[in-house]
Amino acid sequence: MDLKKIKLGRSDLTVNPICLGTMTFGEQVDEPMAHQIMARSLDCGVDFMDTAEMYAVPTRAETYGATETIIGNYFARNPGVRQRWTLASKVAGPSRGMAWLRGGSDNLTAADIVGACEDSLRRLQTDVIDLYQIHWPVRHLPAFGNPYFDPAKVRTDLSSTREQLEGLARLVKAGKVREIGLSNESAYGVMDFTRVAAEHGLPRVVSVQNPYCLINRSVDNGLDEAMYHEQVGLLAYSPLGFGQLTGKYDSSGHDGADAPQGGRLQRYESVRKGRWGRAESLAAARRYNALALQHGLSPTRMALAFCYTNWRVASTILGVTNVAQLDECLDAWGTTLSPELLAQIDAVRWEIRDPSN
Repeated sequence: MDLKKIKLGRSDLTVNPICLGTMTFGEQVDEPMAHQIMARSLDCGVDFMDTAEMYAVPTRAETYGATETIIGNYFARNPGVRQRWTLASKVAGPSRGMAWLRGGSDNLTAADIVGACEDSLRRLQTDVIDLYQIHWPVRHLPAFGNPYFDPAKVRTDLSSTREQLEGLARLVKAGKVREIGLSNESAYGVMDFTRVAAEHGLPRVVSVQNPYCLINRSVDNGLDEAMYHEQVGLLAYSPLGFGQLTGKYDSSGHDGADAPQGGRLQRYESVRKGRWGRAESLAAARRYNALALQHGLSPTRMALAFCYTNWRVASTILGVTNVAQLDECLDAWGTTLSPELLAQIDAVRWEIRDPSN
């Protein structure tokens, strides 16, 4: 595959335009299959991998840290392979509702960030994480299915942007982290982190990992402008809309629970009750899937090509459960969408907007 490396932000860190996502490892994917997927990814030239301390997903105490452990075992069993990967991980944001994660705290302090990174390094069996990200913000913001900002939910007793950056700076200075990034962020968050970094001589974020797909293009509502001007790269997650943009739920009921091929919407009630399981999301996905077929493309190929060729996207994160799925996603690389098809995609979005936002 012809995969030219892309520089993230203003840093010297270059990454593959396709990234292997790993949140299924330790839940839907057992360790032997996870190791096969990683090996196949590397063989195909995809050497950028993303994980997080809170994985596997859906989150629960029994699988907290399982994904990083699986990856660490892969590195340990294959001497020298760690050096071939660009490795990203994430510190979880406020863990309210997850008592197993920092006691379910509403906050994320500098000490929390340092401690979480050191725990991740142990599980990953490595000395350095190339890109370390804050998984979700400390402050209140419209995200995870809530499209509205509420001033009444603003709190002043939580760690500031400066404190969080100071925690990340300690890790960079110690050589445990090369570059830093954000995830599930807003335009305001990007601007605040870059401003505070400039004012206080702290590390500058190089990326934001947010959902981006045909049924959730909320990035296009102003975050893309902030990232463009601040030179911050987008790592697009859920490019297939939790499987809805593959077509496998097209003949299922309104929430995907009875889909014959299985998948996350079928297996996990928590997913069905979230933003990806809305009836509007499935209805929108079916519109896009039908459009793909009208143009002689599989739904998967069109959805991935939309991300692969989009100027906003630095790298597209693929989450798969077997090698065949990985091969299908990689095979879509190089597909271009005609101006006519892109205009039709935009026309559908104008009508239905972002139902999985």
